[in-house]
Amino acid sequence: MAVKRFYETFHPEHYDLRIEVNREKKTISGTSTITGEAIENPVMVNQKFMDIKNVTVDGEKVPFEFNDKDEAIKIDAGKTGKMVIEIAYTAPLTDTMMGIYPSYYEVDGVKKQIIGTQFETTFARQAFPSIDEPEAKATFSLALKWDEQDGEVALANMPETEVDQDGYHHFEETVRMSSYLVAFAFGDLQSKTTHTKDGVLIGVYATKAHKAKELDFALDIAKRAIEFYEEFYQTKYPLPQSLQLTLPDFSAGAMENWGLVTYREAYLLLDPDNTSLEMKKLVATVITHELAHQWFGDLVTMKWWDNLWLNESFANMMEYLSVDGLEPDWHIWEMFQTSEAPAALSRDATDGVQPIQMEINDPADIDSVFDSAIVYAKGSRMLVMVRSLLGDDALRKGLKYYFDHHKFGNATGDDLWDALSTATDLDIGKIMHSWLKQPGYPVVNAFVDEDGHLKLTQKQFFIGEGEDKGRQWQIPLNANFDAPKIMSDKEIDLGNYKVIREEAGHPLRINVGNNSHFIVKYDKTLLDDILSDVDELDPIAKLQLLQDLRLLAEGKQISYASIVPLLTKFADSKSSLVINALYTTAAKLRQFVEPESAAEKNLKKLYDLLSKDQVARLGWTVKPGESDEDIQIRPYELAASLYAENADSIKTAHEVFTENENNLEGMNADVRPYVLRNEVKNYGSHDLVAKLIKEYQRTADASYKADLRGAITSTIDPVEVKEIINNFENADVIKPQDLRGWYRGLLANHHGQQAAWDWIRDDWDWLDKTVGGDMEFATFITVTTGVFHTPARLKEFKEFFEPKVNVPLLSREIKMDVKVIESKVDLIEAEKDAVNAAVAKAL
Repeated sequence: MAVKRFYETFHPEHYDLRIEVNREKKTISGTSTITGEAIENPVMVNQKFMDIKNVTVDGEKVPFEFNDKDEAIKIDAGKTGKMVIEIAYTAPLTDTMMGIYPSYYEVDGVKKQIIGTQFETTFARQAFPSIDEPEAKATFSLALKWDEQDGEVALANMPETEVDQDGYHHFEETVRMSSYLVAFAFGDLQSKTTHTKDGVLIGVYATKAHKAKELDFALDIAKRAIEFYEEFYQTKYPLPQSLQLTLPDFSAGAMENWGLVTYREAYLLLDPDNTSLEMKKLVATVITHELAHQWFGDLVTMKWWDNLWLNESFANMMEYLSVDGLEPDWHIWEMFQTSEAPAALSRDATDGVQPIQMEINDPADIDSVFDSAIVYAKGSRMLVMVRSLLGDDALRKGLKYYFDHHKFGNATGDDLWDALSTATDLDIGKIMHSWLKQPGYPVVNAFVDEDGHLKLTQKQFFIGEGEDKGRQWQIPLNANFDAPKIMSDKEIDLGNYKVIREEAGHPLRINVGNNSHFIVKYDKTLLDDILSDVDELDPIAKLQLLQDLRLLAEGKQISYASIVPLLTKFADSKSSLVINALYTTAAKLRQFVEPESAAEKNLKKLYDLLSKDQVARLGWTVKPGESDEDIQIRPYELAASLYAENADSIKTAHEVFTENENNLEGMNADVRPYVLRNEVKNYGSHDLVAKLIKEYQRTADASYKADLRGAITSTIDPVEVKEIINNFENADVIKPQDLRGWYRGLLANHHGQQAAWDWIRDDWDWLDKTVGGDMEFATFITVTTGVFHTPARLKEFKEFFEPKVNVPLLSREIKMDVKVIESKVDLIEAEKDAVNAAVAKAL
């Protein structure tokens, strides 16, 4: 049953917010004065964890009730129509990284904090009473006061205008916007600023724990991204500022608050002199994702959370499109193929997965729809599909129409399709509904029948058990021969294969470019033809071939053993895209071997065979003037060589460590993770791990922190494992926001797996209390599933998680992940012998 939305009772037009924060006492007190129109009486206003002191309507005190269960204040206004509601309240500062909360950090051994906010999805109601729903757009005037110390600064969505005699910092009135996009922060911050060519102030802010140069990269990308979007969207950025702020404690990756975007430190700051190209690309795409939202999400906002994909899918596509415009030499769309596409294809093949667009009746269910592989990755693939159908000119024309007609308002997916349909004769809405409103995707079978005709059929693809409900999709075929643009039927006959092949003059393929969300199963005739010409394929086609075969093997439609002989065909590729696909596939073979068994020894020999020539070619040091491709290939090869226990690599990595022992942070970032991991695993000592943990605490460099974490959690010493677990709940060593990475690292290490799994089961209540209110919480279950693949672990997983299946945020994740592990267990049982025989034969 749909829960009544508070916007149905009251339409806010403007908020005057006076908020005072006391860091020492961890309290908030303030007034929220809301001008608007009461549609019904009583009026319902959101609050959570507040003590409401009094409520007036047009200056007169009125009766009210409030409770946390409904997150509501019920106000008896005594009338409807235009009115001013003033609500006085107090509330606690939270320590959950939601609402208004402190972030903790150290400078020169001194503990400090800055205060920031996180209001998406429904946490503005913990900061000020409001109609906390996306449709309830209003303007906001903020006055902010705190226990201020010398040199501290305050930031908000709009520029500061004055500090009054009572110590309140006042900010310019905002444009019309949703409550979840309001943001402010204060503390002892450093900054760098610049202006766009149109005069928009661009700023990057961070704590003083960071080197000043770490702000430069973000400042450059942010400035150019705002300029790029203004041109691409043909719609001006509507605010005077775009500030980027890092918060030392931050649960998500980043948040698109209008005019004051907040980030996890790892996704904004980097050392321009020693950061891997991969990390630069990642940071650039996070910044451009959030800045894409300033139009798509902020200027035009989804009407309700069931259209969340409208915000996220679009920003996810635009992050790549813009970085490609800003840094064309990076070939950023290759990263889309290695990250978004496989994430979407794996997740979306499990029966029970959510569709991109799903009904949300109860606000309690909102956080459960933030499934990154669907709403972000699959959704962005949908929009890439739309872009390739329309072309950029029509896309831009349609988007301009969309912004012109919906700016400062709200929209649904259909509004977007209507806008895009003004620029094309394709029925985009009809095509997209088949993808958005039903879960899953098709496998297209391409085969030559007994009459010599080339036929295509579509059927939903499942990994593991799945109920076939006869779903059909409007599939953009994108063939490299004469074929329909869209396949909407279950089966199509394309005519005589030999004639088509002769006319084409090359092996026949569909989904060229891997832009559409489906996989292809070619019969032997077609696949052999493609493989006979495999060297002529471009890198994306090679990646796609391995990707589709891997997924077909996961879905038991072909045998994994049949893929093994293909791997050596790709080993000498000079394309990082192909090498990524090669090792993604090779990594899947690890599930078929027991640690330290004869079968694993063979698999390690195969890894050595795949990597040794490339390691010899590239070496362990980055050379001046090296190509970007080689820089990106090296990490895959070094990791493979170390897994292979190649004696030369183990020795060389140790030598590199010894040379850099007194300045590990200064070691080249492209090789550092592998050098550190090798040292811990093969030359480890108690002193070394203790030293690396101290380094982890000392450094503010997020990329170095990630390298240290990867090394520390790869220890083979049970005493060290126990010490690492003892730090899991010590926020002075491991912040709660970073804990999932530590847990996963230890879980994936078979020397640490039992201890990590015991910890999460024994201390689940602590974990729930610490990060449980957060949409990221369910990903602790997802990462566990990513590692588990044995009958014993499946049984334990079910015993522990199935009793929690009624928790709204966890329910879908638990049901799906049981299926994911079951499908892996079944696959391994069926395929283990054949795969291990194929590996042995390949040597």
